[in-house]
Amino acid sequence: MARWTLHDMPDQSGRLAVVTGASIGGLGYETALALAGKGAEVVLAGRNPAKGAAALAAIQAQHPRAVLRVGALDLASLASVAAFAETLRREGRPLDLLVNNAGVMMLPRRQTTADGFEMQLGTNYLGHFALTGRLLDLLRRGRQPRVVNLASLAHRRGSIRFDDLQRTAYAPWSAYEQSKLAMLMFAFELQRRSDAGAWGVTSIAAHPGWSRTELFANGRGASGGGLTQKLFDLAARVFAQSVAAGALPTLYAATAPAAQGGAYYGPDGFQELAGAPAAAKIAPQATDQAAAARLWQVSEQLTGVSFAAAAARAA
Repeated sequence: MARWTLHDMPDQSGRLAVVTGASIGGLGYETALALAGKGAEVVLAGRNPAKGAAALAAIQAQHPRAVLRVGALDLASLASVAAFAETLRREGRPLDLLVNNAGVMMLPRRQTTADGFEMQLGTNYLGHFALTGRLLDLLRRGRQPRVVNLASLAHRRGSIRFDDLQRTAYAPWSAYEQSKLAMLMFAFELQRRSDAGAWGVTSIAAHPGWSRTELFANGRGASGGGLTQKLFDLAARVFAQSVAAGALPTLYAATAPAAQGGAYYGPDGFQELAGAPAAAKIAPQATDQAAAARLWQVSEQLTGVSFAAAAARAA
């Protein structure tokens, strides 16, 4: 594809978008900023109201006519996911775009969500799985609706440990890798099920390469990460691309007419660390359809969310 930039983004007027994790300094913020700048109405979904308000004010400072609002959403709580989705469903408006962006990374000690899930799996994947399912009826009524899942280069080393999905034998990196592999497999399986069930929802995955976000630092917890964190931060300042550049694959997946359902996009540079949006490398385990179907079934059981029931509500 030609080198795609924000100048190539189509007008988004009349579209309603939900972006999770849109705090200032992150990929979600840059995604929401660009969408709002192109005319979309954007819901900034996050668990910290103060950070949401700050992001809203910062976007409106650049785009005074932007239509934005903050929505309370803690992906580490299925009750919060249900409440957020129910608020949108009561409004009854079709949803055109859902960007499943929020996440945590490299928690040094095993933590659990309100529902007892390992925190990285629960926040990065299961919360987004439940959110997408609960919003599926609104998406089905949207205008050319899309769901964009944020995966990662880390998925390549990931594995879905069905025998220990909640990683009781905890290692920070492997838990993160599993969560991002799950997000990629979810994106592909959602497209297959949308096609099979004629849901009309396009599902796409994207990754930001190596971007200077606060995700790694925040994920390290109060310990600060020690020497590893300092070395990572130094390397990021030298080699990583900006957060705005890192958001481009997401924005391409979310808005470009040429973006394909069931595809995966990332930067086109060396090792996909930086560059313009392009087709990204997919690890073989992410294309295992039997494992993806099993993961879907397990995820519905864990979250109590049935996509078939949600699809039927919009039929």
